[in-house]
Amino acid sequence: MPDTSSVPKEASHATSQENNDASTKIVFDDEADFERAQRGLIATLPEGKVTIDNQTVWDCSQYDFLRENSSAPDTVHPGLWRQGRLNAIHGLFEVMDGVWQVRGYDISNLTLVAGKTGWILIDVLTTAATAKACLELANEHLGARPVKAVIYTHSHADHFGGILGVTTAEEVERGQVRIIAPEGFLEEVVNENVIAGAAMARRAMYQFGLFLDPGPKGHVDNGLGKALPFSPSGLIAPTETIRHTGTELQIDGVSVIFQNTPDAEAPAEMNFWFPELRLLCMAENCTHNMHNLYPIRGAQTRDALAWSKYINEAMAMWGDKSDILIATHHWPRFGTEDLKSFLVKQRDLYRWMHDQTMRLANRGWTAAEIAEELTLPDCFSADSHTQGYYGTLSHNVRSVYNRYLGWYDANPATLHPYPQTESSKRYVNFMGGADEVIRKAKLSFEEGDYRWVAQVMNHLVFADPSLEQARHLQADALEQLGYQSESGTWRNAYLYGAHELRNGSPDISVGRGRQIAHAMSAAQLFDSLGVRLSTEALSGLTANLNWTFSDLGEQHVLGINNCAIHHLHNQHLDRADASITLTRHTLADALGGIKSFTEALKDGDLIIEGNQSLVLTLFSQLTDFRLFPIIEPHGDRES
Repeated sequence: MPDTSSVPKEASHATSQENNDASTKIVFDDEADFERAQRGLIATLPEGKVTIDNQTVWDCSQYDFLRENSSAPDTVHPGLWRQGRLNAIHGLFEVMDGVWQVRGYDISNLTLVAGKTGWILIDVLTTAATAKACLELANEHLGARPVKAVIYTHSHADHFGGILGVTTAEEVERGQVRIIAPEGFLEEVVNENVIAGAAMARRAMYQFGLFLDPGPKGHVDNGLGKALPFSPSGLIAPTETIRHTGTELQIDGVSVIFQNTPDAEAPAEMNFWFPELRLLCMAENCTHNMHNLYPIRGAQTRDALAWSKYINEAMAMWGDKSDILIATHHWPRFGTEDLKSFLVKQRDLYRWMHDQTMRLANRGWTAAEIAEELTLPDCFSADSHTQGYYGTLSHNVRSVYNRYLGWYDANPATLHPYPQTESSKRYVNFMGGADEVIRKAKLSFEEGDYRWVAQVMNHLVFADPSLEQARHLQADALEQLGYQSESGTWRNAYLYGAHELRNGSPDISVGRGRQIAHAMSAAQLFDSLGVRLSTEALSGLTANLNWTFSDLGEQHVLGINNCAIHHLHNQHLDRADASITLTRHTLADALGGIKSFTEALKDGDLIIEGNQSLVLTLFSQLTDFRLFPIIEPHGDRES
C-alpha cells in the first residue's frame, strides 16, 4: 500500500462545522470589492506566467481553483477563500488618467505614474523577474517610456527587491533615475534582511507557506497578496531621502507631497499625495485587511497608536482633496467619500486594538489572557478590510502588550524557565510518559480540541523528535487548525508546520542578503560581520585592522576586543595589525559566501599588508547560517 502518512487529510467534522459557522458571519458587500478589484482592466500577462532562465517564478494558473468556485470548501475558512479570490484577479489596470497598476504577479503592486518624460514607479515588487515582466506589460499596452524615478514606500523587500528589473545601478549612478525613500530606509533594510536575515528567511517559510502546494488543502493566499515569487531580491540604495512630513518634490514634472510614518507598518515608511491628480497613496499603512502589528516571520513590533494617528493625519491633510486612494497591496478605493470611510475604519481599527489591549493590561491581564478575551466589536464586522486575513487580532494584541511591557508577564514563575527541549522532557515525564500523553491527546483530537493537541504533542516532539506517532498526531492537529484559520499567514504556518513534521526539516545554507549587501555602506557591512563571528572565533583576540575601500574612497578601522568588534569611520591607526585594501563588493561577496577572502586574495581583488594569517583565519570562521529546525529541536547545528 502507498504511504499516505505525509498526504494532507480531509477536514474533520469539527473543522467543517467551524468553517460553516464562520460563513454565516460574513456579511460583506461582495459586488463592491470585486468591482473595485476588476475596475480598469486593460491586459494580463500571457498565461499569467513569469519565467527566468526557463524557471517559473510566478504562475497564476496554480490558483485557478479559486476562480472556479465562489464557495469555500471545508478545508478553507470562507473569509480567506473570498480574500484569495480577490487577490487572484490579475493584470494591468488603469486607476485614473495617467496612473496604472499591475497587480497579481507578486505579493505587492507595481504602480506607474506618467511623468513628462517617462515613468515614475511606486514600489518595484519583490524580484527583478516579476518587476521586469510587469513593466514590459505596461510598456507594451501603454507605450514604452523610460523609467525616470522610483519611489520606495518602505523598507520591506516586496517593495524594493525588484529594482534591478526596472533599472540598473549604472543608470542610477549617472543620475538618469532618481530613487526616493523615507528616512531610515537603508538602515531598516539591513536590520531585517541582513542582521536578522537568516532567521527571518527561515521563519518566512512558515508565514508565507513558500513550499506548500497551491490548492484547497494547501496554499490558498497570504491575505495581503497571493504569494511570494521564487526569485532573489536585489537593492539599489536611495539617491534622495524624505526626512519631514510636508516635503514636496517635483518628480519628472509631477508634484508629490510626502508624509513620513516611521514605526507604523514599517520602521521606515511614507505616504504621499499627488495634488494635481488628487491621488492619495497610503503605502502599506492601509490595506484591505487587518495588518500585522508584528509579523510572525519576526520583525520589530509596530506602534499601533502612531499608526492610527498617521492615518488620521493623512485624512486631515488630504482626505477631502483626494478622489482616489491607492496602496501598495490590493485594489484602489474610488471616490472621496468611499476612500474617507475606508480611512476612518482603518484608523479606528488600530486605535481600538491599542487602547483595549492597554486598558486590560493596566487591570493586570497578561498578553495571553487579553488575546483570548478580545473579539472585534460589531462596528468592524461589516467591513472586509478590517478582518484578520493577514494579521490577526490574537497576535496583534500580544504585540501591543509586548511593545509596552515586553515578553515577561511579571510572574516570577516565568522569569527563568527551562528551554523548550528540557522543559518538554520534564512535562512528558510528569504527564505519565509518551504513551499516556498520546492516548489522552487522541481523545482530545476526537473532541476537536486541536489547539490543545498541538500544544501537548509539541512537548513530545521536543522531548523525542524521533517519535513518529507524536509527530503525525501533532501534524494532524496543526492541519485542522490551518483549515480553520481566517488568516492566510496562520494557515500557512500551521500547514507548513504539519508538512515539516511529516517530512522533516530542511538543512541547507541561507544566502539571505547577498544581493542586498552590494548596496550597503561599509559601516553596515561591518555590522553584519559582527553577527557572523562566534565568541570562540574572537576569544583571546585583540587586534586593529585598517581598511581602505578603493571604490568608495573611504578609510575604516575594525577593532576586536573582549570577544566583540568595534568600528571607526574615516580614519586609520598608525599601529594596526593589518591593512586591507578592497572594494565594497569584495567584502559583500565574502560575507555572502560568494567568494572567500582566500580566493579574493588569489584573484587580486584583495590586498593584505601585515598579519595576513590573522585576516584570512578570521574570515574563514564566519558562521554559516542554515535553515534551522523550528517545529522540532535544532540539535547541535551550532557549527
